[in-house]
Amino acid sequence: GAQPRFGRPAPPPQTGWERLSELWRRDERQRYPEETVNIVKSAFTGGVVGWVYGGLPAFYHARKAFIERSHGELFQNRADAVQSAHRAGLRSFIRYGWRWSWRVAAFVTIFNTVSTGLSVYRNKTTISNFASAGAFTGALFRMHLGLQGLAGGFVFGTAFGIPAGGLLMVMQKLAGETLQEKRNRESRELYEQKLAEWQSRLSVTEVLGQTESNAQGELETERARES
Repeated sequence: GAQPRFGRPAPPPQTGWERLSELWRRDERQRYPEETVNIVKSAFTGGVVGWVYGGLPAFYHARKAFIERSHGELFQNRADAVQSAHRAGLRSFIRYGWRWSWRVAAFVTIFNTVSTGLSVYRNKTTISNFASAGAFTGALFRMHLGLQGLAGGFVFGTAFGIPAGGLLMVMQKLAGETLQEKRNRESRELYEQKLAEWQSRLSVTEVLGQTESNAQGELETERARES
């Protein structure tokens, strides 16, 4: 909650639930944490990659199939035939691209949300966080196929999460620190800055209070002499 104007600033979150709640809370500059922004960015990127992955093969296949089927059809000119083939391919690109897009975006979003949540809650980034996130996401996507599908999704998700998490950890280490280490450092530095500002304001307040008290005492002494 909001701190009183002259109240002591609250220390950085100490428990896992406090750190998790901060993931969805804006800071003083109305910005979300970097981990939350990365989840949104990865969801968008996954959607684009899924659309291209599913849409491009469908585009070429539909265009080829249209050409093979339309040998006996009459077109006004060559440009009309090419445009018709492209329209058929575009329809397949949109249709099958969307099917892959939302699935990949959903998988990436759930995986990153779970792995990030585990890292924030445990206050450390480990490969087990990504393995658990992959297992949960894979099982969730395959649970509609029954127990066998659930088990298969669990294994696939774990196999996906371990190398994906390892790659992410290597990239973060190359950057000098993990996102969790960076977040802890920035929280500590911000708390120390706020604490120093609070102590400075407190000192000024005490000096002003002492000055006002001295002035009041001198005034009362002067009035006593006059009476």
